[in-house]
Amino acid sequence: MGIEIRQLRESDYDAWHRLWTGYLAYYESTLPEQVKAQSFARLLSDASACHGLLAVDGDRPIGLVHYIFHEHMWRPEGVCYLQDLYCDPEARGTGVGRALIEAVYAAADANGTPRVYWLTQHFNDVARRLYDRVGKLSPFIKYDRP
Repeated sequence: MGIEIRQLRESDYDAWHRLWTGYLAYYESTLPEQVKAQSFARLLSDASACHGLLAVDGDRPIGLVHYIFHEHMWRPEGVCYLQDLYCDPEARGTGVGRALIEAVYAAADANGTPRVYWLTQHFNDVARRLYDRVGKLSPFIKYDRP
């Protein structure tokens, strides 16, 4: 597999929508189409703190990650919150999730905000096996970049 991690593009809406809808379904959630469209526009906006990347295998998007830079009272440089991470079920276990997380780490480093954290559900056992390798479990069931 030749996986490329790249910034979201306006032309990615349909693929992004498919992936994000899969992510939401995993967490037994739905959102109105208007909210999805607004979220995608926010991810493309230079004025937003929200960012999105796609993992692409050839010409097929197979994963996404959303992350947010924000201020933090204990860290003058701010922090990066990895908000959403999703891979197509058939792409799991191939390194796509790790590549997306590492791309967020690289973006955070480039932004001068090397602290990256995220949350997950306690029942997300498959993802937590990856998170335990690339992050540090906190007592709040929150992962911090080691």
